[in-house]
Amino acid sequence: MFRLVSEVAHAGRLLRVAAGNNASIQRRWLSSSVSRCSAHISHFPGAPQSPLTTGLHFTPPAALAPIPVYRVLDENGKVLDETGNGVSDITDEEVLIWYRNMLTVNILDSIMFEAQRQGRVSFYMVSAGEEAVTVGSAAALGPRDIICTQYREHGVFQQRGFTLKDFMSQLFATHNDPGKGRNMPNHYSGRTKVGVHAVASTLGTQIPHAVGAAYALKLDAQENPSDTPSLGVVYFGEGAASEGDFHGAMNLASVKDCPVLFMCRNNGLAISTPTNEQYRGDGIASRAIGYGMETIRVDGTDIFAVYKATKEARRKALERNRPILLEFMSYRVSHHSTSDDSFAYRKRGDVETWKLKHNPISRLGKWLEAKGIWDEDLDKKARSEIRREVLQELAAAEKEKKPTLKSIWTDVYAELSEEQEEQRIELRRLMTEYPAEYDVDGHAEGINGL
Repeated sequence: MFRLVSEVAHAGRLLRVAAGNNASIQRRWLSSSVSRCSAHISHFPGAPQSPLTTGLHFTPPAALAPIPVYRVLDENGKVLDETGNGVSDITDEEVLIWYRNMLTVNILDSIMFEAQRQGRVSFYMVSAGEEAVTVGSAAALGPRDIICTQYREHGVFQQRGFTLKDFMSQLFATHNDPGKGRNMPNHYSGRTKVGVHAVASTLGTQIPHAVGAAYALKLDAQENPSDTPSLGVVYFGEGAASEGDFHGAMNLASVKDCPVLFMCRNNGLAISTPTNEQYRGDGIASRAIGYGMETIRVDGTDIFAVYKATKEARRKALERNRPILLEFMSYRVSHHSTSDDSFAYRKRGDVETWKLKHNPISRLGKWLEAKGIWDEDLDKKARSEIRREVLQELAAAEKEKKPTLKSIWTDVYAELSEEQEEQRIELRRLMTEYPAEYDVDGHAEGINGL
């Protein structure tokens, strides 16, 4: 009974916050709660914790308060908690690495966007406005965590050790690309180097993959309890949360008690559809409650908030063997991709406002300057160095040979099938007979690689 009374009181507090002056909603909800308080608990296996009631009342969305957004810094880079909570246990050296990685991702995006316009690469996706989400969250993950990303998480790769050469090798499909040039640009592969599985274009398919990985890690930990614990991590946008893969993965993770972090980048637009046309509920975080898991909504333009929330979520998920969903609120400053003109569905003024007022790089830069460990001259020097390094690696990648021709058939079967072998022989014959029609020398090993 005490628990029920506490729940009723809590429901009343939530209602007063959410409903405001809507007295009729408050009265209905509180009346329903009080009547349930004096009843028995449901015996139905599908709702074993629900109290029984004689009141015929529906639960309105307004009865539940919107999930708050956790933040540490304001827009001017000032710590909101006067005790310093949120930044006190993070070293200046760590933050300087984060800042440089955010700058690197931002400058890489700018240069490669222009490179696509010049016809030097076929496609590119920019992550401007979301650098804090990817760099900050990746900084809080463990070295053995298994990560599945979408296609805008360049910062995750950067923070975990991907080099500019690694980026360029994939973007230009050179023989150094682990994906052997078989994926679109931006679809990086870093499983062996940074613990991130290859990016795929198919929307949302990485979500159940991460849950499966988390379940395997859980079983492995039971057999080898002395090993360093690790979990599954999956990144996706709020648009992907409308896919069936998202809902199936969420339910499976909760039912099977999988240690997995669902990392949703809610940038408000999906590919071209604003959130007010995507859903009517309280964002993506509220969906976690329905699946019986903890959740938190975070200011995705505040790298300290992102880091702290991810670090604590990781601790809780491993400690309890339970999934947690984190919703990082941000804004996609860039076009969805080089194939998109975002001004067809949003105002230029909105983009400029976000660039000026909610820029995650500027916010962290202001904090660094206030600490006395950064200034305008250092910033200009860092940006110039990074830009030069990006351009050097771009030029070098353009001169590299493409993957060996035999990679067309590898990784399909352990051994070439009879049909594949016939195709290989026929391709070799054509390339040998008509050398002017094929850039054989542009591939590693030339014709010998076939």
